Amino acid sequence: MSFDSSKLIELIGNTPIIQLDKTVQNLPGDFYAKVEAFNPGHSAKDRIARHIIETAEARGILKPGSVIVETTSGNTGFSIAMVSILKGYQCILAVSSKSSTDKIDMLKTMGAKVYVCPANVAADDPKSYYKVAERLHQETPGSVYINQYFNELNIEAHYKSTGPEIWKQTNGEITHLIACSGTGGTISGTGKYLKEQNPDIQILGVDAYGSVLKKYHETGEFDENEIFPYKIEGMGKNLIPTATDFSVIDEFTKVSDKDAALVAREIAQTEGLFVGYTSGAALQAARQFAEAGKFDKNSKVVIIFPDHGSRYMNKIYSDNWMTEQGFLEKGDEEGIVYI
Repeated sequence: MSFDSSKLIELIGNTPIIQLDKTVQNLPGDFYAKVEAFNPGHSAKDRIARHIIETAEARGILKPGSVIVETTSGNTGFSIAMVSILKGYQCILAVSSKSSTDKIDMLKTMGAKVYVCPANVAADDPKSYYKVAERLHQETPGSVYINQYFNELNIEAHYKSTGPEIWKQTNGEITHLIACSGTGGTISGTGKYLKEQNPDIQILGVDAYGSVLKKYHETGEFDENEIFPYKIEGMGKNLIPTATDFSVIDEFTKVSDKDAALVAREIAQTEGLFVGYTSGAALQAARQFAEAGKFDKNSKVVIIFPDHGSRYMNKIYSDNWMTEQGFLEKGDEEGIVYI
C-alpha cells in the first residue's frame, strides 16, 4: 500500500483565506479572513514556534536534552509545547493569569510545566511572566529562552510564510492588511513582505484599550498612563516589544474588550467560523477603519484571524462570563432550553 503522508510539523502554514459575507455586507470592498486556526496547533503561533526552534537547532543553540523556556499568553506556549514534543525537548512556560483556563489546561496537557503569573503587574515586576521566564531560564541548566517579544525571528517567520501566502492567495491584489498586534511579529513580518511587493498596501494594526502600542506608534512616547487592565489575550502590551517594526504599520485603532467578544460570537453565528477573541477584535477594527473612510468599493482587505474559538470556552463563549463582565444582560442567553 502506498499513500501520501505528512509529519505534523509540515502542516504548519499554507492556511486558507476565506471571503467574509454577512459580517461585512455593509462595508465597501471585499474582505477576506486568513484563518490561522487551520494550523495544526490552531493558531498563527505555530509559525514562529517552528521557525525559531529550527533556527536555534541550525545554529547549534538547541541540542538534544535542551529545555525550552518561554513567556506566553497561551498560543505561543501551545505551539512551542507541540513542536517540543515532536522534536524531543522539555518545555517550561510562564503564563499570564489573564490567559483562559482552557489555554492553561491545554499547555499542561501538552506536557509543559506551567507557571501562572499575575497579569496586572508591571513588566519589570519580579512576578510578571516576563521576569519569571527570565528567572526560570537562569535557573535551568541547558535551557534556551525563546523570548518572542524581543526575538527578530518572530518577524522573520511571518516574512517568510504569512506574507508570501497572502500575496499569492490574493494574486497580488490585496490593498489592506488588518492584524492584531501583541508581540508584533505577525503584523511586522507579514506587512514588511507585502510592502516590498507593493508599497501602497496599507498595514493596519489593532490595539487594546489599556495598551501602549497605538500611542507609541503615533508619538514615539511610552506612556504609562495608557496602561490599565483589560480582558483580551494576546493583543496589546504594557511594554514596547522589539519584535514590532512600527515603521511597517500605517495606522492603529483600539478595540474594546466588549466589542471584540461580541463580534467573535457574531463571526461564529453568521460566518460559521469558530474563532478566538482577537479575531473578533480584528473584524471590529475593520468596521472602525471602514467608518473612518479607509476603504472603497475596490478595496481587497485581508484580516488575520489568529486562533480557534475552542480556547475561549470559559471566556467569550461562556454566557456566564460574558454576563459577569457586563457584555451580556442577564437573560440574553440563546440556544439552550432547559426542560
